[in-house]
Order: sequence, then structure tokens, then C-alpha cells
Amino acid sequence: MSEKNILAYFKSPEEAQGAARKLEALRAADVSIDRFSRYPRQSTGNVGLPVFAGQISSLSSLTQGVEFTDATPAILAAADPSASGMSDGGQGGPTGRDILLTAVVDESIHHQAMSIVEQAGGML
Repeated sequence: MSEKNILAYFKSPEEAQGAARKLEALRAADVSIDRFSRYPRQSTGNVGLPVFAGQISSLSSLTQGVEFTDATPAILAAADPSASGMSDGGQGGPTGRDILLTAVVDESIHHQAMSIVEQAGGML
């Protein structure tokens, strides 16, 4: 038998958990729930000046003993048009659906699983 994937977006973790319980009762092969954001929460490394400070002698003498932190997520959030309150946030603003339910189900129950997700408030 082949498997199919379902990606559904929810407004709350409770909605997604309700759908996940029903999908597990249908014997879904895999179900996971994750929250995502427009901006990263953790950095994979230093960005900007700290990377280059050791390579440029005039900067390395200025930056000795200074500890840099990666403020990229905060900078991105502050620079967003919706942060000022003076904008409608641009076209296609946030939908409020920041919870992602991912499921792998057997092809024979795929339509039934999609119906369960939609009834629980998920957007496919």
C-alpha cells in the first residue's frame, strides 16, 4: 500500500492535537505538530561583524574582548512593516495559523483523514 502526506495549518495547538488524536485512531503512520514563525528563534552561527572582525586588522583591535550576540531575529521583527502600527503589514499578512500538523497516512484513508483535519479547523 502507498502512503500520502497531509500538511495542515491550525490557529491553536489544541485544535491540532484534537485532529492528531483522531488521525492516530485511524492508524496514521506518523503525526507531528510544530509551531513555526516568520523569524528564526535560534541562530546557526554569528552573522555580520563578528564573522569579519578577525579578518580585518583595524576591526579586530576594536572588537577584542567584546562579546557579540546574534540579534538577527529581533532586528527582522523590528524592521517588519507591521511592527510600527503605521502599516497594514503589506499584502498577504499573517493568517494566524502558526501551528503545522504533518501526517503520513495510508492512501486508503487519505480522504477520510483530510476530512477530519478540516472538521478540526485545519487549513489544507
